Amino acid sequence: MSEGTPTTTEHSASQARLVWWNFRKHKLAVTGAVVTVAFFLIAIFAEFLAPFSPGRVNEEYTYAPPQIPRIVDTSGESWDWGLHVYGYSAEQDPETLRVTYTTDETQKIPLQFFAKGEEYKLFGLIPWDRHLIGPANPDDPMYLLGSDGTGRDQLSRLMHATRISMTVGLVGVALAFLLGVTLGGISGYFGGRVDTFIQRFIEFVMSIPTLPLWLGLTAAIPVTVGPVKRYFLISVILAIIAWTTLAREVRGRFLALRNEDYVTSAWLDGSSRRRVMFRHMLPSTTSHLIAALTLSIPGVILAETALSWLGLGLQAPVVSWGVLLIDAQSVRVISHAPWLLLPGLAVVIAVLALNFVGDGLRDAADPYRS
Repeated sequence: MSEGTPTTTEHSASQARLVWWNFRKHKLAVTGAVVTVAFFLIAIFAEFLAPFSPGRVNEEYTYAPPQIPRIVDTSGESWDWGLHVYGYSAEQDPETLRVTYTTDETQKIPLQFFAKGEEYKLFGLIPWDRHLIGPANPDDPMYLLGSDGTGRDQLSRLMHATRISMTVGLVGVALAFLLGVTLGGISGYFGGRVDTFIQRFIEFVMSIPTLPLWLGLTAAIPVTVGPVKRYFLISVILAIIAWTTLAREVRGRFLALRNEDYVTSAWLDGSSRRRVMFRHMLPSTTSHLIAALTLSIPGVILAETALSWLGLGLQAPVVSWGVLLIDAQSVRVISHAPWLLLPGLAVVIAVLALNFVGDGLRDAADPYRS
C-alpha cells in the first residue's frame, strides 16, 4: 500500500479519532497541550503545590534572592546527603538602606516532600496541611524563586496566580463563542432582513469603546462585591461585545456554504432549518471555530494581565499574573530583584502553548488538509 493511502482502520474511524491522529503528528501542538495541561494542574492543586499561602509575610527577608535546592552538603568535613537549601546572610547599606543577601553555608535548611505547613482546604472542601515541598521547620526561610518587597514567597504567589489568570475568563470566552456562532450562523443562513438586522446590531456593538466601558463597569459594580467576583462579572459583560468578530466570520462561511449541494440535499430531504445549520453546515467550519476558540483564551489572559497591571482589573489581595507584575513596574526594583518578572514569563509560555494547541487543532480538524 502506497504512503498516504487510507487504511481500513482510517476509513472506519470516527471524526474525533481522525482529528486526534492528525493532532499527534503536530509536535509543537502536542508540546503546547502538555504545557497547557500542566498550567491547569497547577491551577487545580495550587494550595498543595505551593509551599506557603500567597499572603504569608516575612519582613526579615524582603527581596530575598532565589535559593538553589541541593542534595549534597559539601560545606563540612564530610559530605552530608539530604535535600536542603542554604540560608541567608544579610547586610544593610547604612546610606541607601539596601539589603544585600549572600549564601550562608553554615545555615542548612532541610527540605521535605509532603511537608507539614499552613492549613488549607483542598478543592475548597478537604482540610489538609501537607504541601508538595517545604522546609522541615515551617518557620525557616525557603524562597526557591525569591521573595517580593514584603517577604512573600514568589513561587507560592505565582502558583496561586496561575489559578486566577488561567480560569477567570473562561466563562466569558464560552459565552462570547456561543453568541458568535449562533448569531453569525443565523445571519449567514437566512440572509435578507434577518442578516441586515443582525449586521447593524453587530456594527453598533463594535462601536462601543472597550476601555471606557471597562472603566465604567469597574466603577459601577458595588464595592461590597469581592475582587474575583467583580472581575468575573466584568469579563462576562465584556464577553457580550467580544463575539462580533467571530459572528461575522461565521456569517461569511455560512453565506458560502448555504448553496452547496449537500445543504440543498439536506433541505430537500426534510431536515429542519436548525438541523441544516448546526448538523450539516456548522461542522464544515469546525477547524476555524476551534482556532478561534483556542486563540480567544490567550486574548483573555493577556487582557487580564494588562488591565490588572494598569490597576483596572484584579487588585490585591487577589493574586494574578497581572497583579504580580505590578511589583515589577520600577526599573530599580527589576535591577535589584529580576525574579519579579517571572509572572511575565508565565504569561508568554501560556499564550504560546495555547497558540500552538490552536494551530494543531485547526490543522487536524481541517477537512481539506492533505
